[in-house]
Amino acid sequence: MGVSISFISATPQELDRAESDPSWAGEFIYELYDGDTVGRPHGGPDKAWAGLQFLLDGAEMNLEFLMDGYLIREDGTLFGWSPEHVQAVARELNATPWERLAVHYDPERMTKEEVYPNMWRFNPEGELAWLEDGYEDLVGFFDAAAKGSYGAFMNFSF
Repeated sequence: MGVSISFISATPQELDRAESDPSWAGEFIYELYDGDTVGRPHGGPDKAWAGLQFLLDGAEMNLEFLMDGYLIREDGTLFGWSPEHVQAVARELNATPWERLAVHYDPERMTKEEVYPNMWRFNPEGELAWLEDGYEDLVGFFDAAAKGSYGAFMNFSF
């Protein structure tokens, strides 16, 4: 299984309801992921989140998966991101080419620091390509959500 992060777009009304009724939010998110999400932007870094966070930090970007957004469920598994926050992140990601992050890839250091999923030393080039795919998915999600004036739910599963 593993630790993963995923995003699914949310209307301001859905975010408001989720904040006031976290138990509804859990059920709603489950139905969204289990049901038909066609027409609703979704995606995210999945298990690449910590590796991407390492690169984002190295590039001094203003995105921190585990600190951004606001807590919806007290168990730390669901967060809300306002439409304004989604738009700000989309602008920053769209202005940041992959190459700016890739220069901070350091499989040796990432292994030493046990950056999840701590597999960097086995196939360094393959893992860098995996992170690039994760970044492209992240940029695509935020771009589509921002264009649709959506906020987002961030699901942190462990």
